[in-house]
Amino acid sequence: MTDTVLAALVAALLAGLGGLLVPRLVARVPEPAPQDPAPEPADEADEPPKMLYADIAARPGLAWRSALVSAAAGALLGAATGLDWPLVWLVPLTPVAVALSVIDWHTRLLPRVIVLPATLAAVVAVTVVGLATGERDALVRALVAMVLARSFFWVLWFVRSAGMGFGDVRLAAPVGLVLGWVGWGALAIGLWASFMLFVLPALTVIVARRDRSLLKRSFPFGPFMVGGALVGLVWGTALAGRLWG
Repeated sequence: MTDTVLAALVAALLAGLGGLLVPRLVARVPEPAPQDPAPEPADEADEPPKMLYADIAARPGLAWRSALVSAAAGALLGAATGLDWPLVWLVPLTPVAVALSVIDWHTRLLPRVIVLPATLAAVVAVTVVGLATGERDALVRALVAMVLARSFFWVLWFVRSAGMGFGDVRLAAPVGLVLGWVGWGALAIGLWASFMLFVLPALTVIVARRDRSLLKRSFPFGPFMVGGALVGLVWGTALAGRLWG
């Protein structure tokens, strides 16, 4: 058995086991504090109320579906990374990313009680590994990429906050961190893939329904950011080499 196959199997197993805990993680997220009602914009008035985290966690089959998705993503990451240090943070982050995707898909929210601790843990892991292994260039690149990605999404949020939540800005930090460790090409492809995965299906729906008012509605971007990060981590370096090599 080669190291690549072993890494894929181990990452799939561990990430899949973590995926089984996704419903528990979702259920532990506190509901946002109630706010004073304010007039809703016309394009948001017909949107359904926020789904409770407990109801999301109780959805039938969420545990095994999350485990399958986490295991598949873990296998791809393991095969792409091999038995190398990045698996230290990529494997545990995988089920967390799945949980955030599930939450954002149903609520259009990315809770800070998950994003911020995950970001801090990833920064600590990357810093410790970078210093312990002498990978200081990768460490600096990862930290700079984290700041750049978060700043980029902050600008997008500042320009049009109605179309992007601040949770996407927070999520951009760990996404930039893990992509930056791999390389600038992985970062560029990962962020580009996030928007492509989001825009193409959205435009297809808008054209099929012939309803331009959908352009004014908010949509969950977190799952597509996570998907783009996976593309960048697995294929980003190779794709960047072909495009700009």
